[in-house]
Amino acid sequence: MLIDGACHCGNIRFALAWNGEADSIAARACDCSFCVKHGGVWTAQAGASLRLRLREPDRVSRYAFGTHTADFLVCATCGAVPAVVSRIEERLYAVVNVNTFENIEPASIQRAPSSLDGESETERLARRQRNWIGDVEIVEGD
Repeated sequence: MLIDGACHCGNIRFALAWNGEADSIAARACDCSFCVKHGGVWTAQAGASLRLRLREPDRVSRYAFGTHTADFLVCATCGAVPAVVSRIEERLYAVVNVNTFENIEPASIQRAPSSLDGESETERLARRQRNWIGDVEIVEGD
């Protein structure tokens, strides 16, 4: 199934190829201060593939905090945060914000709280390699 998503103004768009039907999508509402303030609720599927399109790449900010091992893609025009990317051992991994989905019934999203406090950097990177989308492409321009 193909899931489309975008920031509010459409500058950051994505197409997520989800394996199987998306009738129940697990999503985690991270309790870190950045996700709480921006409404980030994240999902990924290890076998999925993601194509991110940055229409105006100069209008996309990459924000890293904490361990500085991931970049939140923030649209500088509308302020939405549709995705997070992390480069691990020369491979790009990602999660997407379910609040930016465009063609998914909201009732299919199973939101649950999540806390990563106490997770070491090594544990964090290993979790991302196991659980995040590992087939990620970023395309710039129209």
